[in-house]
Amino acid sequence: MTGEGAAGRRLVVKIGSSTLTTSESSIDYAFLDDLAAQVAAVREAGWQPVIVTSAAIACGLEALGVAKRPTDMPSLQAAASVGQSALATAYAEAFAKQGIVTSTVLLTRRDTADRTAYLHARDTFGKLLDWGVVPVVNENDTVSVEQIRFGDNDTLAALAACLIDADLMVILSDIDGLYTANPARDPDARLVERVDRIDGAILASAGGAGSSVGSGGMQTKVKAARVLMAAGIPMVIAYGRRPNVVVDAAAGKGVGTLFAAPERPHEITPRKLWIALGDSARGTVKVDEGAKNALVEHGKSLLAVGVRSVEGSFGLDDIVDVADFSGHVFARGRASAGSDLLELAAGRTREEIAANAILAPLADGPVIHRDELVLFE
Repeated sequence: MTGEGAAGRRLVVKIGSSTLTTSESSIDYAFLDDLAAQVAAVREAGWQPVIVTSAAIACGLEALGVAKRPTDMPSLQAAASVGQSALATAYAEAFAKQGIVTSTVLLTRRDTADRTAYLHARDTFGKLLDWGVVPVVNENDTVSVEQIRFGDNDTLAALAACLIDADLMVILSDIDGLYTANPARDPDARLVERVDRIDGAILASAGGAGSSVGSGGMQTKVKAARVLMAAGIPMVIAYGRRPNVVVDAAAGKGVGTLFAAPERPHEITPRKLWIALGDSARGTVKVDEGAKNALVEHGKSLLAVGVRSVEGSFGLDDIVDVADFSGHVFARGRASAGSDLLELAAGRTREEIAANAILAPLADGPVIHRDELVLFE
């Protein structure tokens, strides 16, 4: 096997269940053939593609002859177990027609929460791409309860994009892109063709899940874009059945909503990317405007004196979101103190913190060090 395209640009293509299926329990094999042809075309153009796919459950229901998606967890996980092998076979057969070898990579959040496992996954992706293989990535639905309940393959795709240091990520969805409002409810909703900054208004415009086949929604896509923009990786959301959509997106043509990735002054290290995507946030720390300004404008660490309130329960070294007082999450980092301690310190001055025997260690040390903080703006 050759190292075809080993020096090429790297592309992640994420395909949602509603795009890959014709019903709750039927895979669209014609779509897979067309996707394989597009992937072959972008490879010829010098790209190294990685596919992140959904629909293991739908594929399992098809193999089992079950027409209606069940709601109980054992049935969903069993369907995923049956469907994963069928889905992998479907991809392998479709891509083999184009002379492309595929591989299967199954991940759970448990795998990526461990930094060593995260780094091993990164090395594996690198070797597969060096060998000219197209990895097909999916959440391991058989064991991952959270994935089935909440649907987060958008985050999984963003994780894969960061792992391979992608140049572009494309999400193929059942909608043209991000709208100013839900187009199914608001006739005046307009497609947003370009996003340069994700603020509270952009997050508010993202609606919930839109179909019975998939479980993700626009919010998970926008949150994935937020991390990718911080990492300098542009992302496109487009209608998955638009002709030649992957080829056009890779060529820089307007096909939906582009989340641009301008140059940023903040250093995004592999460790920070792992913090941003490798594990779920266990809680939220709300800070005052002075602390936000110090973090965003001056690259400082977060100090206890800037903390105004704490949400959730988390311990030392857990990953937490950082929000301003309006609730807008603008950063994520690794906490150097648990929620119980920070709740006691919230709203106190530095002198009050230093005078308290329990809180004194927080008086000078950071709550989140700048080296373990990812800014989203």
